[in-house]
Amino acid sequence: MDRVMKLASERAVVIFTSDSCCMCHTVTRLFRDFGVNTLDHELDQDDKGKEMERALIKLLGKGPPVPAVFIGGKLVGGTNKVMSLHLSGELVPMMRNAGALWL
Repeated sequence: MDRVMKLASERAVVIFTSDSCCMCHTVTRLFRDFGVNTLDHELDQDDKGKEMERALIKLLGKGPPVPAVFIGGKLVGGTNKVMSLHLSGELVPMMRNAGALWL
């Protein structure tokens, strides 16, 4: 869990992903379309990926563990939560407050 939280605080927007997750691409693309420079951490490319996956499941309270989005070092959630925030207009202010957007 410590490694997840450390990585999550390294940039304004951090996304934990996996090569085999199609929704990870969708979520990272959404942030890129806003011009946000995310830090994407692929669990399947990390020696401790399985350990971090278990920590993310614990934090999220359920699976799947990816994509897991952190904004300003705080867990936002997965695909459903990010898309809900986007559709409700709450995502952009969150990114601004975290310093990920300058508009």
